[in-house]
Amino acid sequence: MELPPPTYGSSPALLLQGAASSPADVVDGAGVTNSVTVHPLVLLSVLDHHTRRQEGAGRVIGTLLGRRDGNKVEITNCFAVPHAERGDEVAIGKDFNRQMLALHLRANKRESVVGWYATALPEEDEGNEEETKDGGKGKKKMTSSPKSYRCIADTSSLIHEFYAGECDDDPIHLVIDTSLIDDSLALRAYRSTPVQVKGEPLANMFHEIRLGMTCSGTEKICVDKMIKSDDLLKRRNKSQEEEVPEDAASDESPVAALQISMEKLYSMLETATSYVDSVVDGSVPPNDVVGRQIADALSTIPRIRPEVFDRMFNDELQDLLMVTYLSKLTRTQLEIAEKLNATLSV
Repeated sequence: MELPPPTYGSSPALLLQGAASSPADVVDGAGVTNSVTVHPLVLLSVLDHHTRRQEGAGRVIGTLLGRRDGNKVEITNCFAVPHAERGDEVAIGKDFNRQMLALHLRANKRESVVGWYATALPEEDEGNEEETKDGGKGKKKMTSSPKSYRCIADTSSLIHEFYAGECDDDPIHLVIDTSLIDDSLALRAYRSTPVQVKGEPLANMFHEIRLGMTCSGTEKICVDKMIKSDDLLKRRNKSQEEEVPEDAASDESPVAALQISMEKLYSMLETATSYVDSVVDGSVPPNDVVGRQIADALSTIPRIRPEVFDRMFNDELQDLLMVTYLSKLTRTQLEIAEKLNATLSV
């Protein structure tokens, strides 16, 4: 996708190291953001954008969407924006950003632009010189040392100024360190304040602010499933090394997952029933908040006769067992076909 030809001149960016560790360390004021929360969807979208970046691209940027509540910002979504950096100049796909924002607002009108994200920028690595001996003659060769990464670059000020015109308030800059040097994925959030000398803007100073992660109900289910799938893959690899049957090492079959879900539901029902009985007996003081939560949960359950529920549940269970049987039968046939092909090829 082509970018707009005009570029912007360079403006220095200064980084103030260290995030505020307590509310007292933050200078409160109208419109001054002191806390940012990020949803997992944003992190996964940035990682996907970084993985699909063009060859030779230093970093990727994009627009952050979310909501503001006083001095707090909640980042719920994002989308990638094409850009190009050439030395001290940067070009941003403004038309692409405008079109994508219009599409996102059609799906969720409550979201607005709260800032922009970027991955850490790799610094130029000149390498180290090492002396070697070849036939009695000393020679020097260049060896590449591990790259270092910067969270803030001079071009960050230019991009930040662009998003200052897109946001209703001061934009948030989210940086994701994808270098994995420390075998971890670091996230940092910044806000910017201009540095002026005699009324003339000299540079932008980026202040690191507190950052936290939060999950909605649906996101938590997906994240838990991803974690369980990773654990299942590790167990399968371990079972293959130890020659353990896969079915013995895996407890994530649909029937097992259904059993675990029903056990958790039964345990929660017992907990709620025990609490209600204790309140009725007077051994536990009533709590209006907990009572309303239990009432809301019960109001979402449709009224249905026990015999009808049993019939529906058994029908769904039979369907699940049939799908499980067919999937295992298909997998067995594929394994037999692969072994026959391998035998005939030999």
